[in-house]
Amino acid sequence: MVDVDYLPQNYDLFQNYPNPFNPVTTISYQIPENNHVTLKVFDMIGNEVETLINEEKPAGYHTITFDAENISTGVYFYQLKVGDFVSTKKLILMK
Repeated sequence: MVDVDYLPQNYDLFQNYPNPFNPVTTISYQIPENNHVTLKVFDMIGNEVETLINEEKPAGYHTITFDAENISTGVYFYQLKVGDFVSTKKLILMK
């Protein structure tokens, strides 16, 4: 059973850490209810580089590791979509 006192009250996407990174970084987010979550990485011109999450997730705080070993140095964006909520943040890969 989940203690609802500890569930987040809103959706949020947090800044990755570390940033800049090489080649691994951590991305965290929170969702207040069970929902379908997509978390994708895009390059500077909007091309999708990688889908990190595309599945149902329970309410709570979540963390995922992004390994960019096979991606070129540069500025990228990661975007969280959960229902009507959309948030995008910048990450910098320096090799």
